[in-house]
Amino acid sequence: MEIERKFLLQSLPDNLDFYPYHQIEQGYLCTDPVVRIRRQDEEYYLTYKSKGLMVRGEYNLPLTREAYFHLRSKIDGILISKKRYLIPLSSQHTAELDVFEDKLAPLILAEVEFATEEEANHFLPPEWFGEDVTYSEKYHNSTLSRFTE
Repeated sequence: MEIERKFLLQSLPDNLDFYPYHQIEQGYLCTDPVVRIRRQDEEYYLTYKSKGLMVRGEYNLPLTREAYFHLRSKIDGILISKKRYLIPLSSQHTAELDVFEDKLAPLILAEVEFATEEEANHFLPPEWFGEDVTYSEKYHNSTLSRFTE
């Protein structure tokens, strides 16, 4: 189960270069239901996500590099590229700050994952977060993958 809130950012926080990050690319084999492939640095996954906005079922399976590249040629829509910074917010929460590249630049989103719905509902975002877009399908990566110029 994935419980997360998502926020739109207008600008990057200070000192971003001090935080660890992952280089991510992902594509969608299907968007209903969501079936995604992801390369995170040199790790590869196939992911199924159920319907939902703040709360969704999520299942990850490891892929080999070869399987990932085989499936990558079969994606629908665009291949999403982004840099994901990991910014500690508290002892329990980390902001996953996604800086989108290529066709989706200059989009910047921050996601925070939670253990329970109650915890997510009581979360007070830091001031540098922008609009809460948790309940907007517009900002799901599966929707963004259908971007056309």
